[in-house]
Amino acid sequence: MSISDEFAFIKEIQPDRLFHEEKIVGIGDDAAIIGMEEGFEKIVCVDTMVEDVHFTRKTMSPFDIGYKSLAANISDVAAMGGIPLYYLVSITIPKHWEQKDLKEIYKGMKALGDKHKMDLIGGDTTSGKVLVVSVFVIGKVEQGKRLLRSNAQQGDVVFVSGTLGNAAGGLDILLHNNEPSLFLVEHHQRPTPQVELGRILSKFERVALNDVSDGLSSELLEIAESSKVDIFVKKEIIPVSKELTRYNDEKAFHWGMTGGEDFELVGTISADGWPELAEECRKAGIQITRIGNVRHGSGQLYLESETGVQQIQKEGYNHFNRR
Repeated sequence: MSISDEFAFIKEIQPDRLFHEEKIVGIGDDAAIIGMEEGFEKIVCVDTMVEDVHFTRKTMSPFDIGYKSLAANISDVAAMGGIPLYYLVSITIPKHWEQKDLKEIYKGMKALGDKHKMDLIGGDTTSGKVLVVSVFVIGKVEQGKRLLRSNAQQGDVVFVSGTLGNAAGGLDILLHNNEPSLFLVEHHQRPTPQVELGRILSKFERVALNDVSDGLSSELLEIAESSKVDIFVKKEIIPVSKELTRYNDEKAFHWGMTGGEDFELVGTISADGWPELAEECRKAGIQITRIGNVRHGSGQLYLESETGVQQIQKEGYNHFNRR
């Protein structure tokens, strides 16, 4: 894009209103200025999606690219128990992408951002050979309410929200032109960050938490390693959807353990805290499943099944290489 086009494009995507107008100076100056009220800490995260690595025009519409780019970052904020507030977008634009499609990317982000009352406050545009979308998100969490991976302790309950492997099943459908399942495809293209659950978890004294971006086994191993404990999960109760088993029963469990991009939350909580968490989730209509426990150890993950106990190595989402 030429400089004149760039300025016109920025003007077109600039929001006409702000949810947090009293706290920020947004698009229009060299940098944004944000305020944070007393008693809160900032959460900052960034995620990048690259054409032909994270998506293709076959697997994602421009609207979906924008939606999912922001969803990945909101999910990181949720995994810290936080509230997403602002986002900035750096986009590298190849010549073959039309401006109407680029506007759809921002529409996708806006659709999800508006649901969470988030403001677009800046970014950058450059030219390149492939489309690259980097989204930078700023959120907040109450001081002292950090849901860190290193918080797990012996005796904790291991839990996960929702069902797993749906995004991987959806991608498999899109890549191989298989019989469609709108449920699975939508989980791949427009995942739902679990912000409400993150806020519920932030009320508890001690929680270790990750979002399922790289696969359940990878996320659990990160918690085990950071907390210097061993985690045991039961194969028979790992939650996978009926839609996924109906689509491919043979691969459903594998996708559930390693598929990634489900953006559910997985973590640990004290055994005393688990009944209260389960009840809070029941009241909120959030599916949550107790899948295992934490034991003394050195950072390992084990899968218990009817045939015995198996140590699980780190294996997770690797874009298109594993499908």
